[in-house]
Amino acid sequence: MTTFNPDKAIYLQMADRLCDEILAGTYREDDRVPSVREYAVTLQVNTNTAVKAYDELARRGVIYNRRGLGYFVSAGARDSIMRERREEFMRRTLPSVFREMRLLGIGIDDVTAAWGGGGEPGSVEKFCK
Repeated sequence: MTTFNPDKAIYLQMADRLCDEILAGTYREDDRVPSVREYAVTLQVNTNTAVKAYDELARRGVIYNRRGLGYFVSAGARDSIMRERREEFMRRTLPSVFREMRLLGIGIDDVTAAWGGGGEPGSVEKFCK
């Protein structure tokens, strides 16, 4: 069963999930995405909720409808999603990360060293001791 965050509308979380799948390469440009009904069943939500998610994605130009064939990933959708997500990360997430870094005395060199560890076990943990 899919768990949704109560702080955000379910249809927006569904749209985010489909965007995640596009970013991950599950769906590429001009690939057909699951039908509204298929996606609703997969995520165990009302079909009307899935319709709202698809309408939102179509409005943003991420997917488009081919009458009688279903929804498909728009050209440039991956780049568009990436751009939106980066802008949101820079505007919403990064300021709090920087604040936390200042409070904990973590410098950019520490972050670079952890990043250089490739996310291997222990690469970040060494800063938490």
